[in-house]
Amino acid sequence: MEDDDRAGTKTEDSWAAELSPTQFAVTRQCGTERAFSGCFWDEKRAGTYRCVCCHTALFRSQEKYDSGSGWPSFFEAVGDDKLATIRDDSLGMSRVEVRCKNCDAHLGHLFPDGPPPTGLRYCINSASLELAPSDGGDVVRG
Repeated sequence: MEDDDRAGTKTEDSWAAELSPTQFAVTRQCGTERAFSGCFWDEKRAGTYRCVCCHTALFRSQEKYDSGSGWPSFFEAVGDDKLATIRDDSLGMSRVEVRCKNCDAHLGHLFPDGPPPTGLRYCINSASLELAPSDGGDVVRG
């Protein structure tokens, strides 16, 4: 299942019933999981990382790297049309928030300190992702 269009059709109660409490807090309420607590920060399997809410493909394991931050980090997204970025001045700092363009789920933040070739670091909450392994194994939800 991919690109499931749910952006305008679900209520907060529907999201809360479908997602785990952590997934709901992160994706629908702009929460953040603690560093090194999510299941994907050290994940090594090949596959595609999708939005846990709408299943849109967002990142590939080939672009994932160990940033040392404790969150899954990627230097490139699957496509520019999959993500929305928004200025985030909360918590006394200026950052760039990353959201799923399809369902408006909060994913994490984007920083300009990543590796070549892009110099970007998409710092993404595990709880906002699901991994569809390349070997056809079961999808793992963050």
